[in-house]
Amino acid sequence: MGLNVRGRDIQSVVTQIQDKIEKQVKLPAGYYITYGGQFENLKAATARLSIAVPVALALILLLLYFTFGSMKQSFLIFTAIPMAAIGGIFALILRGMPFSISAGVGFIALFGVAVLNGIVLITEFNRLKKQNKYSLDEIVLKGTALRLRPVLMTATVASLGFLPMALSTAAGAEVQKPLATVVIGGC
Repeated sequence: MGLNVRGRDIQSVVTQIQDKIEKQVKLPAGYYITYGGQFENLKAATARLSIAVPVALALILLLLYFTFGSMKQSFLIFTAIPMAAIGGIFALILRGMPFSISAGVGFIALFGVAVLNGIVLITEFNRLKKQNKYSLDEIVLKGTALRLRPVLMTATVASLGFLPMALSTAAGAEVQKPLATVVIGGC
């Protein structure tokens, strides 16, 4: 039963093992095979993450609504999340990393940065709108020009802060690298 494990994630290795056992091993009646250890931990963590991410996204949307009192503005800020996620996904692909639990946690952190930048922009747009002396185009151009530096600083601080984790080769780097890669790529 030769297995090629190098450079592969645990899910694909276990799937390969399950396929080989199913085809090549005949168990007596009453016997069965169970899988434990890291694979079971991965399954449990994936199940928790599949609940945590939608809950986090719903809470973000709810908090945005409470902050601005407008679903329109809340959804406008919320659109930054898929855009940031695209960057995180591309970063994982470029580094040849599979999606993992730590990458999922990185996406949650990335969503926070993206939403924060959206809040900074929309707050400035609302402030300019209250002055009643600018058109919509002027509000967008002036507000973006005024808040470009804070938005870039937020993204830069997040990216530079996670850079040591992304480049780490020390113990625990297999957990740190995907998380940091997602945040840096999405910012």
